[in-house]
Order: sequence, then C-alpha cells, then structure tokens
Amino acid sequence: MPPNFAHLPYANPDAPVGGRLVQGVLGSFDSLNPFAVRGTVPAGIANAVVEPLMARSYDEPFTLYGLLAESVAVPEDRSFVEFRLNAAARFSDGRPVTAEDVVFSWQLLRDHGRPNHRTYYSKVVAAEVRDERTVRFDLSANADRELPLILGLLPVLAKHTIDPNAFETQGLRPLIGSGRYVISDVRPGTSFTLTRNPNYWGAALPVARGLGNFGELRYDFYRDANTMFDAFRKGQIDIRPEQDPARWLNAYGGSQTTGGQIEKEEFTSGAPRPIQAFVFNTRRPLFADIRVREALSTLFDFEWVNAGFFHGAYARTASFFEGSDLSARGRKADDAERALLAPFPDTVRGDVLEGVWQPSKTDGSGRDREQLRGALRLLEEAGWRLDGGTLRNKAGQPFRFELLVKSKDQERIALAYARDLARAGITADIRLADTVGFESRLLGYEFDMTVYTWDNSLSPGNEQAFYWGSSAADAPGTRNYMGAKQPAIDAMIAAIVKAGSRDDLVSATRALDRVLMSRFYVVPLYHLSKKWIARWDRIGHPATTPLYGPIPETWWREVGK
Repeated sequence: MPPNFAHLPYANPDAPVGGRLVQGVLGSFDSLNPFAVRGTVPAGIANAVVEPLMARSYDEPFTLYGLLAESVAVPEDRSFVEFRLNAAARFSDGRPVTAEDVVFSWQLLRDHGRPNHRTYYSKVVAAEVRDERTVRFDLSANADRELPLILGLLPVLAKHTIDPNAFETQGLRPLIGSGRYVISDVRPGTSFTLTRNPNYWGAALPVARGLGNFGELRYDFYRDANTMFDAFRKGQIDIRPEQDPARWLNAYGGSQTTGGQIEKEEFTSGAPRPIQAFVFNTRRPLFADIRVREALSTLFDFEWVNAGFFHGAYARTASFFEGSDLSARGRKADDAERALLAPFPDTVRGDVLEGVWQPSKTDGSGRDREQLRGALRLLEEAGWRLDGGTLRNKAGQPFRFELLVKSKDQERIALAYARDLARAGITADIRLADTVGFESRLLGYEFDMTVYTWDNSLSPGNEQAFYWGSSAADAPGTRNYMGAKQPAIDAMIAAIVKAGSRDDLVSATRALDRVLMSRFYVVPLYHLSKKWIARWDRIGHPATTPLYGPIPETWWREVGK
C-alpha cells in the first residue's frame, strides 16, 4: 500500500457500525487465555481483545502495517528491530501502552507462553526500553530473517494487570488488551460475548477502518453438530462456514423462519488449502515403520468416501501446501531444491522428487483388490501377516489401535476408514471425545491416531518448526502431533527461515513438502477448491475478497435487518 493509504482494499470504511454477530462453535471452553498452554480457549480473543504491534495484510504475504507501533526500523542484516509506539495507543482501561508493556509481554510469553512463543521469543538476545514509547530487540545471535516480522506480531499485554506467576492458570479471568473489543459476558462452556469498545484508540487507523463493525460478537457453543446447524437454520446463528457437500447442496433451502433469507456464497482463496488428515503418532512403536504408514495410507478409499458421502465434491489432498505455488505436487524438483536435499539421500522418494507421486487411487467400489494387495505387500515387508483374517506380527500380536476424533462428522469418516482397514485384518477402535478431553489428549500426544487440520499460509516461516520440527516432537502443546524427528525437515525449515528472496523461499518450502510427503506421517484426506459460507441476509460484506479469502472482521450488520 502507498504511504498515507486510507484503508485496506478489502475493507469498507463506510460500513455500518453496530448490531450483533452470533457465531456457532462446536465444543466447549474452560479458559480465556489464548497465550497459555493450559485449557481449551475459544477463537476470537487474540486479535480482537489483545492487539499486536503490527497488523497483517490479508492481501500480501510477509507484509505488516503499523498498529500499536507507528514506525519500525530494521537494518539490512536484520540484526535488530526497533518499534516506536503510537502515542495514542491505550489499553481498554484507559492506561497508555508503553515500551515496558512490550518488553513485559515478550518476557512473559518467552517464559510462560505457548511452545511456539517460547521458541520464537527465546531467539531474541535482549530487549531494550529506549524511552517510554520505543523498544529495541537485539537479534544479532540468529540468522533468522523472519524474526522482525514475528516480533511485529507480538501480542502486547497490560503489565499492570498480570501476575506472571499466575499467568498459565489465569483460566476464565478476562485479559485486558488494547483491541477494539472487550470481553463483556462469559457463560462457562456455553457462550462468551465481546463488546465493541466505544473508546477504542485506533479506530481511525488505516488498518482499522472498516474492521470490527459489529457492536457485539457472541460465540455460542454446541455439543452436537446437527443441533448447531438447526440453530443456524432457525436464525439463532448468523453465519456458518460449511464443508459438507451434502448439507451445502440439500439442507439450506426454505430457511426463512425469522423473516430473513439465507444466502449461500462460494469464495476463492489464494492461500494453501488446509491439510486435513488422519495423523500417525510415530511415538507409538506400531507406527514407527514407514512401510506400515504407507500401507495404511494406501488403504484409505477416498474415491468411495467422496462418492458415497460428499457427492464427488472433494478433491484428494496430497501436498502440505496444496493449491499454491509453494506446493511440490505435480512439479519436478528444480536445481535449488535438489541442492537443499542432497545432504539427505534416500529421504525423498524418487517419484516425489520427479513430481509424479500421487496418493493411492481406487476404483471407488469400496473393495479394490489391487489396493489391498499393495498394502498387504508393504505390511508383510514390515513383519505383519494375515492369520485367519487378523493381521499379526511375528509375536502373534494383532494390529489394533485407537483412532481419536472429536465430532460426529469426523467419526463418520473414521468409521469408513476402519472398514477399509478391516479388509486388511486391522482393527481401528474409534473413540469420540468431547472437546476438552480431545484437546487434553492432543496436548500430551496421548493417542495412537487422530484427525487434525493444519492451516498453512503463503508466508511460511518459524511456525513450520512448531508443526514438524524435531525440537517440537516431545514438547507438550506443539502441533507436531506425528512426532516427526527428521534432520531433513529441520534443514528445510532452516532454509525457509533464512531465505533472502521469494524464489529461495519457494524452493525451500517445496523441498520441505517433498520430505513430508515422502515420510507418510499422515493419511491425507480431502479439500474443497473454494470456501463455502452461508449467512443470513442481515449480514453484509465488502465486494472485494482478499487474497487469503473472506475476512469476517470486515463484515457488518445491515441497517434495519
């Protein structure tokens, strides 16, 4: 954007302000602190209540604009970053945001925050308060070009309201931030409400104009997906993202019971498609052998599931950066990728390196014999054989594990997969857990296999170590659920972080993608080519959709509806 731009191109600065937006959430919550490991935290708090130093642009990868910070200074070698705070910046209680609050937040999250924050912020050599509004971070010990941006996204907490020793157990006590909303009503496990702060300090900033238009944001929690959908159809929920093609095609008609009309829209996005997958916990000896993981991946009959459950609307996912220029799928490795991977021979499969590998494809019958034979060959190589219809190892132990899910929709796909596995003599016990129980088991990697979805962006960086890096494999609370400990992955992540150009970044990310695909840490599931969102016509949105897809923060309540 040019200097002195008026507003972000995907925001409407003249949007109506006021009214309430009600969103439905499946599950429950027992904490309001999104920055601590403990507890299940609802979405919507981090940026609405607690602001970072700088704001993302959802039209541009690797681009931040001033928010709490009115200016930023970074040398060419990125050995430090210095932020100068906006003199008008205030917390919701009226106290000014100071450089001491910034340093306090950095120290607090480095020592007591989530594992990703602890990893990122521990790379900073020192933080210096240069004056009341200026803070400098010394980055001289790291060749990490992303660190200035990571620090630009540092959430700034109010020092005068937080006891560091009690931070990780803060639970349902609301945080004080500088954002446009405050937490106004909390009904544990049922709902919570954010109310627009009429004295929000940053309302006139270019990055804030046209955002945060609702007077209230209420999140209602449901234990059952069908009940939540019925609440939407009755007008009790205002907007609903949809991923079930059968429901999208057939279940939204005739919903005018409150005098309004449901609108269904499809949005495009330039970001990588989320990778939803069954995840092997390789910490379990059962899944330590890559041949076992490949065999079980082969047994998932996507074609049967897609036709029988989803009207053929889904595409099979293969890449961890699916649908973007960062993906290695269908692309032959270039010289830069091969140079990065050269120190790790035999880590990447030849067909993945050549860009011809694809997930297994069946005849869609639900009983593809060739698929089954291929999987059993791999399992036999790994020491497993069919014995009276049961797959057993040399010690006679049956191949049996638990597949952990958290919703009825996940359970339905898991049961279909269990049927596929049973054809190979494998027993998968499906365990449906409530949200709190599911998150607790994920936190400590207490599962054999589970379902998870990773969201990647067009600006990958340090978060990749949090997802797949060796250092995250045994640290509680990371997203390395598969327990990957692979030197090649660590090296590719390091190359991403050190990339000095977009070309270098793309090559390093594709090389990482090839390693992840080759190691069969997950059974990739499926994705939609577009984002489906249903909304009641009382909710409006800008005509322009940003690169990353629809941003509900820019939507509004139509006047008189």
